[in-house]
Amino acid sequence: MNRRPRRSSGRTTLADVAGAAGVSPITASRALRGERSVDPTLSARVHEAAERLGYVPDPAARALASQRSSQVLVLVPLLSNALFVDLLEAVHRTLFPEGYLPLIGVTHYDSAEEELLLRTYLPHRPAGLLVTGFDRSDAARQLIARSGVPCVHLMETIHAPGMACVGFSQADAGTAITRHLLERGRRRIAFCAAQLDPRVLQRAEGYRRTLRAAGLYDPKLELLSPERSSIALGARLLEETLQRHPDVDAIFFCNDDIAQGGLLAANRLGLAVPGRIAIAGFNDLAGSDQMVPPLTTIRTPRAEVGRAGAAMLLGLMRGTLAAPACEELEYELIVREST
Repeated sequence: MNRRPRRSSGRTTLADVAGAAGVSPITASRALRGERSVDPTLSARVHEAAERLGYVPDPAARALASQRSSQVLVLVPLLSNALFVDLLEAVHRTLFPEGYLPLIGVTHYDSAEEELLLRTYLPHRPAGLLVTGFDRSDAARQLIARSGVPCVHLMETIHAPGMACVGFSQADAGTAITRHLLERGRRRIAFCAAQLDPRVLQRAEGYRRTLRAAGLYDPKLELLSPERSSIALGARLLEETLQRHPDVDAIFFCNDDIAQGGLLAANRLGLAVPGRIAIAGFNDLAGSDQMVPPLTTIRTPRAEVGRAGAAMLLGLMRGTLAAPACEELEYELIVREST
């Protein structure tokens, strides 16, 4: 009787596959990796045995044997935000066909949680690291730097030695929306924001500098909430803005979901959009083009950020990219009937 020795876990091992195929474990390993040096007949026997035994390679053991990992740690703030879902989809589509497995960590915009994720996963020596933005604790920065793991920063850009990043100018995009509202004749332009992460605050800075240049900046027209962005919050922000400042004739919402909520509230209150008040958002999320009226917004290149960031990381991991680079992508002002 052909007995297959197993580990205490009961998991089929590479040695089991090698024994069933009548080859050495080294030959079995090379055959399963698709190396051309293995005789095609032996390779076929190994693959048949692996399929029959239900063998699943152990990535940890493979990484230990080769001193290389196939995992890439990707840290994003939220999975409930379509912005990051689009980014992750592009990362996966770029890395997976190249043999790398994205491992997702969610920071919830919490620097302590991000630091804990780094302390947990970096000792496993991932092949690469993708992180969101530059705002993190000093300890987290040191963990990344000392790990020696290639790292690319996403969604923001900065030109600094040794810093790899792919993103776009959040501040310039904020300027583009505000300038558009000015060009439409709006003079009392409010800014409503939620979450208040660094990228939202950069959009706010673009809003401020544009209105200051026009001599129209009024800090009282900023309504900043630390709450998570949502349609319900957008409705409350519009109502509160108009209660405090009835003369406001336009609102720049920092994200499309709160802009959608503001637009729904304006319709409920019988406010003509854009006749009485213009409404603009940011990110061009799903449904913005179906609002009544359709929402003016900034279309952000989040999928392209994910693709380009993953491609840059591939170059760093494989040594084909000579040095870390900064790649700035283009955003697009999408003008619709809400302004």
